[in-house]
Amino acid sequence: LSSSSAASDVYKRQVVGDALKGSVVELIQDLNGNHVIQRCLQKMEPVDNQFIYDAVARNCVQVSTHRHGCCVMQRCIDHATDLQKVQLINEINENALVLVQDPFGNYVVQYVLDLENVSINVCDNLVPKLLGHIVPLSTQKFSSNVIEKCLKIGATISIVKICHEIIKNSKVLNPTKFSEESEDPIFILLSDPYGNYVIQTALSEAASHCPKEFHRLVAAIRPLLQHLHNTPYIKRIQTKIQSGQRIIQHAKGNNTNKNGTKSPNNIRSQFTQR
Repeated sequence: LSSSSAASDVYKRQVVGDALKGSVVELIQDLNGNHVIQRCLQKMEPVDNQFIYDAVARNCVQVSTHRHGCCVMQRCIDHATDLQKVQLINEINENALVLVQDPFGNYVVQYVLDLENVSINVCDNLVPKLLGHIVPLSTQKFSSNVIEKCLKIGATISIVKICHEIIKNSKVLNPTKFSEESEDPIFILLSDPYGNYVIQTALSEAASHCPKEFHRLVAAIRPLLQHLHNTPYIKRIQTKIQSGQRIIQHAKGNNTNKNGTKSPNNIRSQFTQR
């Protein structure tokens, strides 16, 4: 009887999979249909849901940037095997530049950044996909949240890469490149309602994990402060600089983290949002 029942369950799962496999994305984007896909994820074994993972991976951007799809993508990750997680994470990484700028896609990226016990380093694989775009991404509402999260949970090498990109085109390093301070990427970030938060986070994380980059940031910021005295963010930036200097001073003589990783206590479990 138990053997017959098990065979019946396998048959039922096959029937469900065959019925839905051609309409996965359409169902995900439907107000009611997305609940059918989520119920499959909850009640069927991951191996029986491979047709869902394959469809979602093939249509990563279409799913992740949809109001219902971004939630289904997260549930897919929740119920996935390790191999299925890697399958989805790789697709999310490949499309990160598009997803981080989307009002729904950015939550998918932040969700995978918060994953624990996965076989790949999500953040350190993601950051290279964003390099070359750090400054404009930092001035956008959704993508700036992702840049901040990368600074907070990434290994030291990721912090260095982000800080280096912020600094490399600054006027202090390229004195003849800009005729006006307002053209300086650092100036743009300091005066931007989202970019200034990225600068604040970069200062805090650099002070704790890569003091050399902190000092380079401060050197690029200081000449611009006199031109920003009317902006509402300057006091916060000055406070971050002072706090960072205290952190570095306190850390002198202490052993540095040799493997370049950060304590799990620094990781925020919630989405970054303002």
